Amino acid sequence: MKQPQAARVTTDTSSSAFLPLLADRDPDAPLAWRAGQPVSARQFLADVARLAPVLPDEGPAVNLCLDRYAFAVSLGAALVRGHASLLPPDARPDTLARLTETGGPHLFALTDDTKLDTPGMRCLQVEAVPGPAGDAPVPGIDGARHAASLLTSGSTGVPQPHAKAWRTLVGDVEVAVERLCRVLQRPTLEGLTLVATVPVQHSYGLESSVLLAMLGGAAFETGRPFFPADVAKALASVPRPRALVTTPFHLKTLLLSGIELPPVDLILSATAPLSPQLAAQAEQALDGVLLEIYGSTESGQVATRRTTDSEIWETFGEIRVHAEPGEGDGPERFIFSGDFIPEPTPMADVLELLDARRFRLFGRANDLIHVAGRRSSLAHLNYHLNSIAGVEDGAFWLPDEVADGVVRPVAFVVAPTLSATDIIAALRQRLEPVFVPRRVVQVKAFPREGTGKLTVRALREFALAQLADDQTPVQMAHTVPVDHPAFAGHFPGQPLVPGALLLAEVMEVVRRVPALSARLGPSPTLAAAKFLAPVRPGSTLSIELQPEAGTGRGVRFDVRCDGVLAVSGRWTAVPESA
Repeated sequence: MKQPQAARVTTDTSSSAFLPLLADRDPDAPLAWRAGQPVSARQFLADVARLAPVLPDEGPAVNLCLDRYAFAVSLGAALVRGHASLLPPDARPDTLARLTETGGPHLFALTDDTKLDTPGMRCLQVEAVPGPAGDAPVPGIDGARHAASLLTSGSTGVPQPHAKAWRTLVGDVEVAVERLCRVLQRPTLEGLTLVATVPVQHSYGLESSVLLAMLGGAAFETGRPFFPADVAKALASVPRPRALVTTPFHLKTLLLSGIELPPVDLILSATAPLSPQLAAQAEQALDGVLLEIYGSTESGQVATRRTTDSEIWETFGEIRVHAEPGEGDGPERFIFSGDFIPEPTPMADVLELLDARRFRLFGRANDLIHVAGRRSSLAHLNYHLNSIAGVEDGAFWLPDEVADGVVRPVAFVVAPTLSATDIIAALRQRLEPVFVPRRVVQVKAFPREGTGKLTVRALREFALAQLADDQTPVQMAHTVPVDHPAFAGHFPGQPLVPGALLLAEVMEVVRRVPALSARLGPSPTLAAAKFLAPVRPGSTLSIELQPEAGTGRGVRFDVRCDGVLAVSGRWTAVPESA
């Protein structure tokens, strides 16, 4: 005998302008999973109904909850109470201080962290553990209501807030559901559980975890696993079908860990473009379909691509994109409009339009760089740097200093098994010569945000701190031209690079590094030099400089010719008494 279905949740709406807080679904089916235990939509509605009356009469609310279920309850209760939710990228004192200054006198915080200090604003604790279930109806929310203010990531500059109406968030999820159902070949997303490594306060984390469950019929795992072992544990704790919502940085870290991963049905990735190689590795390791999402805080998610199938992006729903001339001599702008997007929105990227719905992505408009008359983008350079086998993480940076009238990019890498020479050699196979860095700096890690993004400000501060460290070795590569005039008369038939020229090359590298140049002063002394192997035309030199510890005045150097140590020695500063 066919069993009767559970009653669907009902929506309390009195106007077509009102949109439900939850999509139509079985009230006893999981909306969330906590440590392997389901939390039903019925429990969620009861928790929202309990919290909403406790909130202050006036707002807005600052949602600082780390647990996704506590966040979802807080978001729902604020909407029911008529408050917008401000979603900062973190809860650092300076971030909260800026919110206090701009959020108005009635600002209050919602958090599940009992130790969090929120000076200047009232703070209410939210229970992450669900309370008893009830029979509350699904609230109807005015579609025009200001539901949330999201901050841009800061990857292109200072973070800016962007207000979202409830109908915009609902429409954003509706088009995503249609695309995901098509990819998964499922009629709905009911039963799909989302495990996300992305903070829920980020636009991508909000859209593709909590809102995709609330408005798209899926469920979400309540935690935010970060380390590979935690991601594997979280995936294993929820039933299939399941999806991993992540970023290129987190995905690469996960695959490099070597940890055995439970299979998934879907992998979602956003915040930066994936290489086809990494996408293929992910699909093979996780046995799922990988879909990249393209969008911004301003526009929401607007397009996807199946990375292993094509480099071409396709917009969601009825969204269209067109090009407009830039201001003055600036580059053209690419404008997205239609469907849930309230008004035409420009993207901060350079695109190649195939038609109104399909495009290729070339990188950020404001990360285009010019070196020696050639043009590229930092995104393009970073793509090739991170595609090198053995590079766990990497980023190019363009310093302020100019050498020989040319700004030289610097590459920072996390690559324990590779030398600077290895990395430069690999980049020579991928990049135009002017973009191959003269300097590669090995680092232990980058100051990335929870989304995996590395902001412009954070990278600059990090780079300057790394380059100012007197104990950081410097490595640069240089190729000796086969027609260098020094070869004339130096052993015809067996031309060699004179020792004086090699020492001059070393000093040229020193002068390109402000910290080392300042250490040696204007007239350094050659304290020692050993010539150990010949250097011939066309050889690739790797020059390594090591500031001497303790003395503060010396620099040791090694010159390797095609991997063989050819010269070693040290320069010192002239004593002050000299």
